[in-house]
Amino acid sequence: MMKNYALVVWMFVLVTSSAFGQQKFNGLDVNLGNIYRLSDAKTRSISPENFNGEKGKGGMATTGTGANASRELGQTWKVSPSVIIKKGTTYTVAEIDGSGAIQHIWMTPTGNWRYSILRFYWDDEATPSVEVPVGDFFCMGWGKYAPLQSLAVAVNPGSAFNCYWPMPFRKKCRITMENIDDRDMVLYYQVDYTLTQVPEDAAYFHAQFRRVNPLPYKKDYVLVDSIQGKGQYVGTYLAYGSNKNGWWGEGEIKFFMDGDTKFPTINGTGTEDYFCGSYDFDTHHKDANGKEEEKTEYTEFCSPYSGLHQVIRGDGHYNIAQRFGLYRWHIADPIRFEKSLKVTIQALGWRQGGRYMPLQDDIASTVFWYQSGPHGPFPKFPSRDELEVN
Repeated sequence: MMKNYALVVWMFVLVTSSAFGQQKFNGLDVNLGNIYRLSDAKTRSISPENFNGEKGKGGMATTGTGANASRELGQTWKVSPSVIIKKGTTYTVAEIDGSGAIQHIWMTPTGNWRYSILRFYWDDEATPSVEVPVGDFFCMGWGKYAPLQSLAVAVNPGSAFNCYWPMPFRKKCRITMENIDDRDMVLYYQVDYTLTQVPEDAAYFHAQFRRVNPLPYKKDYVLVDSIQGKGQYVGTYLAYGSNKNGWWGEGEIKFFMDGDTKFPTINGTGTEDYFCGSYDFDTHHKDANGKEEEKTEYTEFCSPYSGLHQVIRGDGHYNIAQRFGLYRWHIADPIRFEKSLKVTIQALGWRQGGRYMPLQDDIASTVFWYQSGPHGPFPKFPSRDELEVN
């Protein structure tokens, strides 16, 4: 009897393994381990040289921002490399029908990066799942270039913004850019995507921006509190502005999930710890005799999952504030929730006598997550004055 049972189990394993091996690769979740696999997925790309991503329709422009430079060369010679977004208007960057996923976004916007608002809409939703200033979406919230190399976001010389978050959709995708500045802006961009079948368990990408300046005394900063549904939290970007002298990163991050009230399920030990650093991100210097000097300094770093990639030290004149850019991607360790999630972080420094001091700093955040079903309402987006970096 045991031999027959073992035979049945073995045959089942062979049949299921064979069926799995014959499954077609949908072209998603691409990595070095499967890059050799063939797929029926269709690769497409939207840019000012092919506004709709149509097959065989790239480089057909006869007018555009490069028309003067290409006047002696004509069609196919970089006639339309960018677009102008007029002040106070919203431009549709991409509109895609069908089932698939965005795999890469590159863009380089001119103007004020806090005054250019990105919004992403999945399928038929009326309110965006992504609503973030373009600078903050690409971890450049202070409006100044800083190199960044990570798995999800890369910012390369010349203010080249790159995003590699996979973004699946089932019916439609629409991406817009609103220019709330009082000046026109120029946008170079490319949205690379694939048209293919999306797995049933694929959740939708979300990103939400907030800013508080200054943070009220003894109040935790709320990164997000409107997440309803099932999903996973995958990333945090902070544009942190210190409003006083001294260290600012003792605050703990807290993840309240699935009905947590006063006490969270996940509780960090400090801001620099959450962003995978330690001891104030300081480098301690030694003199010629190997003795440690009193002087220390912030040390920028980038890694695949975390970084303190930007430190603005001030110029000693008008621009005196210290400002920091930090990111933490939960790619290897997503924070999974079943029905709800709230995330907070404290602003905490030191008083004399080794006592903690609640701080009132300038904090802007962008958080990233995936979830199924319709998202909860986002908070009212800040006004232009509330967005301003000063």
